[in-house]
Amino acid sequence: MENISIRQYIIDSFKGDNESEIKESIEDTIKEGLEEALPGLGVFMEIIWKNASDELKKELLEILKTHLN
Repeated sequence: MENISIRQYIIDSFKGDNESEIKESIEDTIKEGLEEALPGLGVFMEIIWKNASDELKKELLEILKTHLN
């Protein structure tokens, strides 16, 4: 059986999409609340985190902390 990288599959699925299309996908995923969509959001978060400045990371952590309480 072939090894399939979920991470790479998700990235490949969005290659070539513009910002509007990506935004719509994120908003639809959140709106629908489908559990199977959570890995995709996780991949997006990973990409953001790896490419964010320390300032943006701090802001993201503050947002998360505020909404986890």
